[in-house]
Amino acid sequence: MDLVAACRVFIHVGERGSFTLGAAAARVPQSVASRRIAALEEHFGTRLFDRSARRAALTPFGRDMLPPAKRLVQLAEAMEYHAEQAKLRPFTLAVPATCSVRQLAMLDAAFRDDGSVLDVQVADPGERAEMARSGQVQAALLAVPADGADWAVPLGVAGRANGGAGPLHLGSLRPAREQRFLRRIVIQPEDDVPHIRDPLQQAGHRAALLPAQIIVASSLVAAASQAIRAGNFLLCSAAQAADLGLRWRPLAAVPVARGYRVSALASEDADRVRGSFGPQVAQAVGTPTGAAELA
Repeated sequence: MDLVAACRVFIHVGERGSFTLGAAAARVPQSVASRRIAALEEHFGTRLFDRSARRAALTPFGRDMLPPAKRLVQLAEAMEYHAEQAKLRPFTLAVPATCSVRQLAMLDAAFRDDGSVLDVQVADPGERAEMARSGQVQAALLAVPADGADWAVPLGVAGRANGGAGPLHLGSLRPAREQRFLRRIVIQPEDDVPHIRDPLQQAGHRAALLPAQIIVASSLVAAASQAIRAGNFLLCSAAQAADLGLRWRPLAAVPVARGYRVSALASEDADRVRGSFGPQVAQAVGTPTGAAELA
């Protein structure tokens, strides 16, 4: 039995002294109103109305139960109102700056279709971790090693020039004696984390590259600008390269990847992002299933 629905009918019938008028006020058929009152009486084990009278007269028990029934319905209506207001409160999510604007818009649309509002906070890895720790956001996509991530994004290099379709060997960037221009791989702030930066720099050292050939840019714009210059490469995902209009290639023998894990103070918030909106998040961060790899 729906106790609140039954109490609503009970209140309308009791206040009007009529099953017909009470059912109309409750916006249910009279047969439904009668069944709900009967179920309520069975639940309480005694009569609420004196059916021997021509009107729907309350019994002494019915008169005693009318005020608490009103309080119950009022509380239920207040809860429904607050639930609707809570849905309008934005769900704050910290995301990488590398996310596609179009895919973030798709994620926002999915939240709205679910009756929620999404507030996206774009931040670098360290900032996102602090925002999650301090409760500035309800959830954040933390940068973690790919083997412990909810989503993994393989990285390669992208540049303006068409340097071939196969994997890029770091040794091919080794400068010749007479070469004055150093060809660089530029790391953007999103990838300035130990599990990405360190293996790449170590591989560059083994390939006899100069330290100045693998650098960290101060911003995504600065990193992309370096890649647009002839001969330089941006460390990025295939999806990000497509957004920037650059040619993407995998790195040979350097399996670096972005990993993202949802962090939230409330476990249900993390489960919501990971589960209900997982496909949209995957597309936003640029997983291979969310964007086609470029040859």
